[in-house]
Amino acid sequence: MLAYTFYETDGRVMRYAETLAKEGIIVEAIVLRRDNQSKEEIINGVKVLRIQRRVKNESGKYSYLARIVKFFFLSMIEITRRHLKAPYDIIHVHSVPDFEVFAAFVPKLKGAKIILDIHDIVPEFYAAKFNVSEKSLAFWVLKLIEKFSASFADHVIIANDLWLEKITARSITKDRCSSFINYPDLSVFNVNLKTVSLEGKFIMIYPGTLNWHQGLDIAVNAFAIAKKKAPNIELHIYGEGSAKAELQKKIADLQLTDKVFLRSPLPLREIASVMANADLGIVPKRNDSFGGDAFSTKILEFMALGVPVVVADTRIDKYYFNDSLVRFFKAGDIKDLAQVMLDAYHNHELNNQLASRALTFAYQHSWETKKGDYLALIEQLTQSSSSDSNANR
Repeated sequence: MLAYTFYETDGRVMRYAETLAKEGIIVEAIVLRRDNQSKEEIINGVKVLRIQRRVKNESGKYSYLARIVKFFFLSMIEITRRHLKAPYDIIHVHSVPDFEVFAAFVPKLKGAKIILDIHDIVPEFYAAKFNVSEKSLAFWVLKLIEKFSASFADHVIIANDLWLEKITARSITKDRCSSFINYPDLSVFNVNLKTVSLEGKFIMIYPGTLNWHQGLDIAVNAFAIAKKKAPNIELHIYGEGSAKAELQKKIADLQLTDKVFLRSPLPLREIASVMANADLGIVPKRNDSFGGDAFSTKILEFMALGVPVVVADTRIDKYYFNDSLVRFFKAGDIKDLAQVMLDAYHNHELNNQLASRALTFAYQHSWETKKGDYLALIEQLTQSSSSDSNANR
């Protein structure tokens, strides 16, 4: 596993890695490091190698790019060194960025099979994050990088079906792709985690990255309206990202510091327990060119925990879910979100109905029901690698 991410909070990378480790496969994850973390650690059978420190405080596109490029070269050196010592069969590279796949250049030359896993579709992600036009040179270059990166890989995994359609239309043929959404891991997210009952409080929670497209400012503004009619509600936000400073200021300006709590991210298994003990999950994404098509793993995780969830009516979420499973609000509409918050606060019967149906849906669309497809892909690539080796003898 090769990923510009923090392993312990990235459910997608962790899910793949631990699934393989449980099958008796030797798995290493080359990733980022937070302050006070060890450079090497074994987590549930996976050797985690943290090769670069990162704080999510990038002030612009160039500082963001500089850190990604640094990781690219460090990871290339690390994975080449390790491959020459003990060859990998498969290298599963996680994007962003797409070009990280080229860090596996030497192992590929020596027979390793390469998977490129596109978590976020980079051209649209870049355009939304830095307010760049899709007609710009930068956007065109990023599409070109996406195409070259996909062509370099032996197989491409894409994080949802809408992006699968878009990427196969411009970068790679469908026969070399799979779509894997962020299915919940029921060994981590399950209803047995609910243990706390905070009498007199109604806790709403958002866990995840704090970027503009996630719409946390919309949620805070809506909360400021809703709390006037529901004084015992609270909003708990767990995460980090470029929008954090702006959110802190907004919370202070609206005098919500005793009601809206902005906290640091927690490891996956810890945040699962926190989420399970909330009354309502909030996923307030904007319906822009990126956020509108970006599938949020948080929704299925809330469902698997038995927690009702409020979701922006983005293209991707209307594609996968309906009103029998979640409460929708008009994406970007502060007043509508405030009203939906209040409805969830008052209508506990509907909350229970939604949570019950959503729990069944989550179990039908869990990692337990889908991991066989991933293991079959790994086996197929491994057999292909063996055939190539025999042909070259």
